[in-house]
Amino acid sequence: MFIEQLAFAQQFVPNYDESKVPQFVVPDPLMTFKQKKVKNVKDWEKKRRPELLEFFTQNMFGEIPGELKISSYDVVEESGDVFSGKAKRKQVELTFEKNGKTIDFTILLYLPENVKKAPVFIGYNFYGNHTVADDANIIISGAWADNNESFGIVYNQLTEQSRGVRSNRWAIEKMIDAGMGLATIYYGEVDPDRNDFTDGIHPLLYVDDQKQPANNEWGSIAAWSWGLSRAMDYLEKDEDVDASKVIVFGHSRLGKTSIWAGVTDQRFAAVISNNSGCGGAALSKRKFGETVWRINNSFPHWFCKNFHNYSNNEELLPADQHELLALIAPRPLYVASAEEDQWADPRGEFLSAFYATPVYQLYGKKGIPSNIMPPVNSPIQHTVAYHIRTGAHDVTDYDWEQYIKWAKKELNIE
Repeated sequence: MFIEQLAFAQQFVPNYDESKVPQFVVPDPLMTFKQKKVKNVKDWEKKRRPELLEFFTQNMFGEIPGELKISSYDVVEESGDVFSGKAKRKQVELTFEKNGKTIDFTILLYLPENVKKAPVFIGYNFYGNHTVADDANIIISGAWADNNESFGIVYNQLTEQSRGVRSNRWAIEKMIDAGMGLATIYYGEVDPDRNDFTDGIHPLLYVDDQKQPANNEWGSIAAWSWGLSRAMDYLEKDEDVDASKVIVFGHSRLGKTSIWAGVTDQRFAAVISNNSGCGGAALSKRKFGETVWRINNSFPHWFCKNFHNYSNNEELLPADQHELLALIAPRPLYVASAEEDQWADPRGEFLSAFYATPVYQLYGKKGIPSNIMPPVNSPIQHTVAYHIRTGAHDVTDYDWEQYIKWAKKELNIE
């Protein structure tokens, strides 16, 4: 009995010791589940990619049980005099209706004034659009928010006190100066980040008396990814945006989201994963830092219920996160880590990018050339890019400087 209790207790203790990483075989992304070798792009696109996509859909993120398009959109505010006249701001509300239910979310857009059709970074924010810039004209969302007293968020309501508190994470002027824009959305408007499927987007696709998704149906990450695709639907209509050069970005859980959005929607020209960790870029089989068991117990709503079959059973996974990243090929992919963010397993994130590289090579694209991690603050910037910077779990100006430089090169942005 004591041994069983000790084993259970050890589940709660994260491993940060590289010598304690279990031995495991890295699944070959170029070998089908039936052990057939993938030799060319046609084999990849017709055989291997579809089966991997199906695995991750059915066993990790969950499938979307229906189609839901934009019912209407409305430009609720815009101004041409932002950031000392360098940029213009636009706030666009997207509305969705189905089965007698309605939901809407607002895209905040900053675009360079002197670019006719601007490339755009798109990504969610954690505490409302009004937090990304010290801009009094940004509409404060009425959606549910996780309480954060330091940001003035109590009773699960966003407030004026939090205006601009996360501007340090969004280098908007650097984007504007580079001739690029930003589109951002408060993720809680699409699906509140709590283990409750009675609100957010899910109920619009329930059938009969359904109260929660089926075991193989979408969790919150797939729902947030769906929202990014619907935002992309709008961006294709916006004459100020170059919809062929939209880069999907995400940090932490929203980095997991940006990866899945990039996998499931090939309209995104490039994908950035910032400190996405377990369920994102980090290899699950390493069981380093946050594990599948931990993430499924702490955030049971993020993934589909089938993913719980692999809690404390990572060795049973027939595929790992490098194969998820490979599904983005041949489009540019940037994986970034932080030195102090051991919870997200920087080495596991790097190795995932390295092991995804053979798929990119099928397309003649350059990826990560070696399994030896680069020094801190020394980016590898190929079609598959990677850096590990000094500091903790965050998004910094350094990160954005790398993303902007890389995106301009990979997408031929002048």
